[in-house]
Amino acid sequence: MDTKFLKKALEANRSAKANQHISAIAGTIFGVFILIATLGAIFGEGRYSDAVLGTWVVVWMLVGVYILFALKVASQWEKVVVLRLGKFDKLAGPGPFWIIPIIDATPTWIDHRVMVAPFAAQKTLTKDTVPVDVDAVLFWVVWDAEKAALEVENYQAAVDWAAQTALRDIIGRMMLADILVGRSSLDKELQQVIDERTTPWGVTVQSVEIRDIVIPPDLEDAMSRQAQAERERQARVILGESEKQIAASFAEASQAYINNPTALHLRAMNMLFEGLKEKGALVIVPSSAVDTMNLGGLSGMISLAQNNLPEDLK
Repeated sequence: MDTKFLKKALEANRSAKANQHISAIAGTIFGVFILIATLGAIFGEGRYSDAVLGTWVVVWMLVGVYILFALKVASQWEKVVVLRLGKFDKLAGPGPFWIIPIIDATPTWIDHRVMVAPFAAQKTLTKDTVPVDVDAVLFWVVWDAEKAALEVENYQAAVDWAAQTALRDIIGRMMLADILVGRSSLDKELQQVIDERTTPWGVTVQSVEIRDIVIPPDLEDAMSRQAQAERERQARVILGESEKQIAASFAEASQAYINNPTALHLRAMNMLFEGLKEKGALVIVPSSAVDTMNLGGLSGMISLAQNNLPEDLK
């Protein structure tokens, strides 16, 4: 991560230097003046003295060089810090503006658009000593170009470092469970902490979003098993509650049959009939049910009647 931020800081410095490029307008005007000086020298040869031609060429070239270095153009989203003899003079742009070459300098070109900066905290210990990797995205914008240029050497690298250290600090003060279930609160706290650090630099944080939280694989497996065990426990609790409700329903139904044995016999015989309707069905009837319905006596009477029938009726 340190190498990554160092590369970003170097790229920001290179970008700041590249922003001092010669504008296309100034380059075009410079080319026109050089062409005028050259054509004047060519067509004036033999008509004017060498001193006059030399003065003509030098004047046009000097004017072209002055415009080349004095005319700057800032884009719509840019502000340019102008230093005069090393001291802050003004903020220029957007659009064309003039500086005095050699005396004035434009070391910093500030981008006022919303910037997106991904940052991360790798192998950071939580309050309960669990190493986690957290990736986040920071959305920030420069609201005061003067402070961003004068109060901090490289405001982009400073914002990146402030975000990373704030993320590490907050992770170290939170439990793993709070980090996993409280992403929105973590986002808000990060935004507040980073904004407090960057406000003196003329930078404000618009939002922070946590992209991913990676925990060790062993801990992830343990948490998965814990969640599965919790689901099984809840399933058993629900099953027990269902058994209690069923038992209560049976107890309520028994009250309807306790003083009405005929209804109980009819219900039992109906249940036995329903079980015997299927062909080839085997029904095991408890002996208590047989005695209650008097099925034993009934079957004995049927068997005795069959034995006493004549042979031709059997």
